[in-house]
Amino acid sequence: MIFGYLLASAVALGIIWLAFGIWKIGAVSRGKPIGERGKQALLLIDLQSVFWDHGPYSDAAKHSTKDAILREIDAAKAQGHHIVAVRQEWSIPSTKAIARLAMKGQAIEGSKGTELAEPFAGLADHVLVKRVQDAFETGALDALLASLGVGQLRIAGLDLNYCVLKTALAARNRGYDVTVVEGGTLSAAPSERAERQMATHGVALR
Repeated sequence: MIFGYLLASAVALGIIWLAFGIWKIGAVSRGKPIGERGKQALLLIDLQSVFWDHGPYSDAAKHSTKDAILREIDAAKAQGHHIVAVRQEWSIPSTKAIARLAMKGQAIEGSKGTELAEPFAGLADHVLVKRVQDAFETGALDALLASLGVGQLRIAGLDLNYCVLKTALAARNRGYDVTVVEGGTLSAAPSERAERQMATHGVALR
């Protein structure tokens, strides 16, 4: 009887632990209001080999999106805007477990394919690592953008329904002027709901 109780307790704790990981993956952080900042940056989300080369996106979609992103990079460089790339690495124990169970183990910290994909390698001025969908979660992006005086963000990358969406919402929570580059994003599923969420929170999509 005691063994059964202990087993049931362990199972319940395991479920709670995984549920926390699921919540953590999709949560949107608040952060401190940024105040007045005049500079702009291009933020590239999850353009890494494991997602770009082996993700659920068609070659045709990747071709047009790659061209749009490279145009954004060229324009940012020409205007003297900083380019920041953020790579996904699951490193929190509960999120690593979920990645193994539900994401084929992709992008776990230390695994292959977490580097930027070949079309985008070496093009960013700064490269950061994120642990969940929201690129602001660790605080490193907050600190970098503050040091650069950035108050306006143009966001491109993967996936519009998840990491692009959550990062854009977290940026708006802090007071950034946010534009998601519509032609510079990909989504594995219909994105109407994400687009409505962004519009509701003042994120421009164009």
